[in-house]
Amino acid sequence: MKALVFAAGLGERMRPLTDHTPKPLIEAGGKPLIVWHLEKLAAMGVRDVVINTSWLADRFPAVLGDGDRWGLRLHYLHEGDTPLETGGGMLNARPLLGEAPFLLVNGDIWTDFDFVRLPREPAGLAHLVMIDPPGYATHGDFALDETGHVRSDGERRLTYAGIGIYRAALLDDWQRHVDDHAGFAANGKPRFRLAPILRAHMSSDGIRGERHAGRWTDVGTPQRLAELEQGLASR
Repeated sequence: MKALVFAAGLGERMRPLTDHTPKPLIEAGGKPLIVWHLEKLAAMGVRDVVINTSWLADRFPAVLGDGDRWGLRLHYLHEGDTPLETGGGMLNARPLLGEAPFLLVNGDIWTDFDFVRLPREPAGLAHLVMIDPPGYATHGDFALDETGHVRSDGERRLTYAGIGIYRAALLDDWQRHVDDHAGFAANGKPRFRLAPILRAHMSSDGIRGERHAGRWTDVGTPQRLAELEQGLASR
C-alpha cells in the first residue's frame, strides 16, 4: 500500500510560525507533525509515500530527506505556488499512487489513531475516519449511520479527521461533481475540493467510515499547537 500526505497548505493562521516553516514540519512533542505520520506508515508496512507540497516546498526534503531513516521512499510532488485543494491534490498525485487503494492523511494533524485499524481494501470508494466535532467547528462535516455508511446529513454529524483509505476510481468522474470545473485551475492543473465528490457517492453507499473516540488535533492555530504540546508533555 502507498500513502499520500497532504502538506501543501499555506498555514496562514499559524503565522508567524509558518513564515519559514511549513505547518507539517512544525514540531510537537519533539518532532515534526508529519514525522508522527511517517513513523506510523512505516510501522504498518507502507513503503512509498507521496508528499504534496507548495508553500516552502524545499524545506521538506531538507528536513525529511529521502525517507530512508524510516525505511520509506518519499516522493515529493510540488503543486506550484497555489495549492490545488484536496481534490486537485489527489488528482495530481494519482499517477504516482497508481490504482490500488492508498492511505491518505493530512500532514497538519496529530492523533493517536492507529493506522493499522484501517481496511486495506475499502468496501466502497473510500473509508473515512470521523471524530466528534471539535469546539471550534461544532457543525460537523458528514453523518455516520448505524451500518457504517457516511451520509451527507443525518441526526449525528461528525467531523472528517483527515485520515482515510481511498480508491483512485473515486476521481474517475470528478468533473461531474465540481461546479464550473473549467473555471478552477492553478498552475495549469485542476484545483477543486474533494468533499463534493465524496458527497456525490454517499447516496449510493459508496463511502464508509468509522468514528475515532481517541485523541485528535487539527494544529491550525498557535493556541492549538500549545495545547497539543501541553498534552504530549503530560503523557
